[in-house]
Amino acid sequence: MAGRNWLLLGAILGGLSVGLGAFAAHGLDKVFVEKYAGLTRVVAGETVPLAKKFLNDFKTGAEYQMSHSLALLAVGLLADRRASRSLTVAGWSFVVGIVLFSGSLYVLTLTGVTKWGMVTPLGGVAFLIGWTALAIAAATHETPSKVNH
Repeated sequence: MAGRNWLLLGAILGGLSVGLGAFAAHGLDKVFVEKYAGLTRVVAGETVPLAKKFLNDFKTGAEYQMSHSLALLAVGLLADRRASRSLTVAGWSFVVGIVLFSGSLYVLTLTGVTKWGMVTPLGGVAFLIGWTALAIAAATHETPSKVNH
């Protein structure tokens, strides 16, 4: 995929993450408190309201979406200089990671269907593949030689 397409995708997904983060910060807590009233979960040995846990999980999805949208921007900038298989793998891995990791957290928290939590680690693996591929692309990236005058 051309660098500008990765840039466009990164910008769109980054913008969406800002909107989702704002949604989480301004109103989602009330929805969760109403929807999950009286329910709790044990987190790190402490019993917490499910609404609080799910709000934190939703925010985690938005944060990871933002950071990996920025990674897509890096892929786009590098791809404009020199496309490579590693950059393509990195870009698609970040996209798949956002869909699986962040997407599963959004669906899990909004629906209460905890089975979606089984998908989240697959997104984490996709993120790791993406970062590894980006590192390979950066390590093997050849910069144009400077002309000596």
